[in-house]
Amino acid sequence: MTQGLQKRNLASMSLTELTEYVKSLSEGAFRAKQIYGWICKGAEIGEMTNLPARLRERLMEECVSFGVHIRECVTSKIDGTEKYLYELTDGNIIEGVRMRYHYGDTLCVSTQVGCRMGCRFCASTLEGCVRDLEAGEILGQILAVNRRIHDEDEKANGIHNVVLMGSGEPLDNYDNTVKFLRLLNAPEGLNLSLRNVSLSTCGLVPRMRQFANEGLPVTLSVSLHAPDDEIRKQLMPVANAYSIDDILDACREYIAKTGRRVIFEYALVRGVNCSDDCADKLAARLRGMQCHVNVIPLNDVKERQLEGPDERMIQGFLKRLEMRHISATRRREMGDDIQGACGQLRRSRLEGEANA
Repeated sequence: MTQGLQKRNLASMSLTELTEYVKSLSEGAFRAKQIYGWICKGAEIGEMTNLPARLRERLMEECVSFGVHIRECVTSKIDGTEKYLYELTDGNIIEGVRMRYHYGDTLCVSTQVGCRMGCRFCASTLEGCVRDLEAGEILGQILAVNRRIHDEDEKANGIHNVVLMGSGEPLDNYDNTVKFLRLLNAPEGLNLSLRNVSLSTCGLVPRMRQFANEGLPVTLSVSLHAPDDEIRKQLMPVANAYSIDDILDACREYIAKTGRRVIFEYALVRGVNCSDDCADKLAARLRGMQCHVNVIPLNDVKERQLEGPDERMIQGFLKRLEMRHISATRRREMGDDIQGACGQLRRSRLEGEANA
């Protein structure tokens, strides 16, 4: 089960780390740049044709290139959104979504196999967290999709924006997430601007404060989903550890240190958090903060008996926030016909395999 993880993941190494590793194999430092270039193209070790055969063989014995392979791709007939199931070298499965916008493609990536946070509206957490992903496995999702894009059209642009909103809580896998962001932004690598990256958290306050000091100008998206602690505890176990006041204080600190506005994710759940009173309470809490509310109509979660709102509820909630001068929009719903919501496709495939 863990054999693949015992091998080094080349994509988890910075160019400096890769250079040191190559030198330890009695190879010239220039080989590290060659390997690094191949990794950024999503190549497997056996495809690194400008390396000597002896070095390729050694690398294949000790390493994986990035350890992520697209096992299945489902494409929406509605909007072209692509849902991926990735297989890792230890046989675990994660998922991601490629969304097409006029300004470029966005890829939603996972940071853990499953999730331990237990949010009632999320399918990713139903089986708990199996393990954290290495930095190279998070990056590997982008490498695999970029490779697929370029194999289909070598002139096509790769992924333009990244959202850490797949399975897992990024700040629960803190060190690997931060290293992934530095690798993603490395000038000698993919060199993707961190201003094109959003990181979603359920509100791990100590980690939020730590992350504010990393010097990484990503957009912080906080899964709030309630205007008060009482309602939030019904939906999110993490609310028993950190109050909304604690979370908002950490958000203000993040805004002050990074100059970036914070996005609040708010999934509307019928009969729970989408009343006029909820909208008013939310507006009162957020007044004066440099922020935006992303209103999300819930995808029904039958395992938890949670239902999404109707159109009247959605529009009423948005109008209520607008009247109170809170910036808010409805998140564009994409991939509805391909189980686009986080965790849905992976769960259905795992259930199918268990019943086979």
